[in-house]
Amino acid sequence: MTTVTIDALRPELDGDLLLPDDDGWEEASRPWNASVQQRPVAVVRARTVADVVATVRFAARAGVPVTVQPRGHGATKAIDGCILVRTGELDELSVDVEARTARIGAGVPWGRVLAALDGTGLVAPSGSNPSVTAVPYLLGGGLSWLSRAFGTGASVLRAADVVDATGEVRRVDAGTDPDLLWALRGGGGDFAVVTAVEIDLPEAPELYGGRLVLPGELTAAAFRTFVEVTRTAPEAFTTWVTAMTFPPAPQLPEEIRGRSFVFVDAVHLGSPEEAEALLAPFRALGPVLRETVRPLQPSDLGTISEEPEEPPVGITSVNTASSLTHVDEAFVDTVLARVGAGAPLGYAQIRHLGGALRRGRVEDGAGLRVEPEYSFWAMGMAPSPAHVQAAEDAAAELRDAVAPWSTTGSTLTFHREGAPLTDVFPAEAVRRLQEVKRRVDPDGVLRSNHPVLGG
Repeated sequence: MTTVTIDALRPELDGDLLLPDDDGWEEASRPWNASVQQRPVAVVRARTVADVVATVRFAARAGVPVTVQPRGHGATKAIDGCILVRTGELDELSVDVEARTARIGAGVPWGRVLAALDGTGLVAPSGSNPSVTAVPYLLGGGLSWLSRAFGTGASVLRAADVVDATGEVRRVDAGTDPDLLWALRGGGGDFAVVTAVEIDLPEAPELYGGRLVLPGELTAAAFRTFVEVTRTAPEAFTTWVTAMTFPPAPQLPEEIRGRSFVFVDAVHLGSPEEAEALLAPFRALGPVLRETVRPLQPSDLGTISEEPEEPPVGITSVNTASSLTHVDEAFVDTVLARVGAGAPLGYAQIRHLGGALRRGRVEDGAGLRVEPEYSFWAMGMAPSPAHVQAAEDAAAELRDAVAPWSTTGSTLTFHREGAPLTDVFPAEAVRRLQEVKRRVDPDGVLRSNHPVLGG
């Protein structure tokens, strides 16, 4: 399709249409994850649902796919050649405390949702970064601080307002289209453009947790303590352990530049006394350099891991993730021999899963059941192209090294680009997702970050 032809969409929009030669194109087309060099053919900044309708109908006539990103945290190259619809201005948010539900527009970040829940005794199964938008996180399954108690984020999705592949506006729920709702509950954004969702809000009258920062020399001890604590931890308690060596990059603050730390992050659905008993083995390891552990409001959940809300400038991240059957001292040794000071990968994290995640029913939603007990994530922060290649090679070698502990089963939010969908879902669930896709979008008008038909 030529630029001139796509420009014919402009008069149909209240929002903006940007093409590759327009001012602001680089910013408009760049995802939050700047390590992904995505190449859409046009960008639509939708101001209204009507803009989404106009774009989908235009794309269907023109034979060019449509993809959607509010910000692009989970961007992949699968969207190359698509019209990219930015939905950040679809920012509706309302909370019904009595009904314990919320209605969330496609552009609303988790930080806004959580802030609206402070003081209500209710909570949402959000991600660890408050800048991540709620809708794509829910469509991708979503692992939260609360997943061991309540399940994946997708498990709270009760209805969605969508623009389907024909450009029709529809409400999808268990009564109108149960198969499509099943696919949207963790199967990704390949089936319709979701403009708003309605979710259930679990009760959480008491929350306690935060971060313990320990010196880098305690990394191995902290990881081994994590192995022991998580063997018997209750479902109300979730903890992550992270080793991090910051690169000696001038963009970083002097107090962390080139230094190593280990972080113990935790959230407990219960009393401070219960939580502190579980954190005691970590505190006993040695000096706590800094901590944020305290009684929490929902809005505090997005601050625990202190993740950047804007992408770091001039640094490309290279990531690898694995689901794990178990962790032990041999796993810890295998990882820490490859991650840390002087290595291309400076970041390694283990998250405790299990609990309600293992009880999720696949028949109720594609992304409701996660079998593995742990997930693992490693990252290298590369300030130059040469560092990027070294980090990519190290990530591939680490992925092979942890293979004895690795298994399938995860959420799309942790899915590695190019890997088969059976790494995330059971084979029967993948077949059902493909059947739903062929029914609701037989011409392939819509394309997500992880196409269920392989792109």
